Amino acid sequence: MRIINQNMSLPRVGDVSAKKPQDINVNANQRVFENTFGDAMEKAQNAPELQFSKHAHMRLNMRDIRFTENQIARIESGIQQAEAKGIREGLILIDDVALVVNVKHNLVVTALHQKGSHVFTNIDGAVIV
Repeated sequence: MRIINQNMSLPRVGDVSAKKPQDINVNANQRVFENTFGDAMEKAQNAPELQFSKHAHMRLNMRDIRFTENQIARIESGIQQAEAKGIREGLILIDDVALVVNVKHNLVVTALHQKGSHVFTNIDGAVIV
């Protein structure tokens, strides 16, 4: 059974001040989309460059791992995907290399070849690029 508050005033048919529900939803959705798109564009333009920690640099040199510009772009794309999903510490798998990344700081923490058996801890998501 539905109870209606008798003091509540309902719009009358033909009342000029009454709005159509679809008009309200379209305007609300439009504002949300505009804010989201604008925020995303600003964030993308202000995003810091991909960085490598001192430890990651040592591991890359020690394991003779080199990245092409295309691979760097794919890693950055993977980090953006991870950020969109709310991942904070992620594993990025690219070709035959695994990278542990601090997503918030756009920072590669360590790198290793995927060959062999490895256990990754303290990550909350993975992206394959």
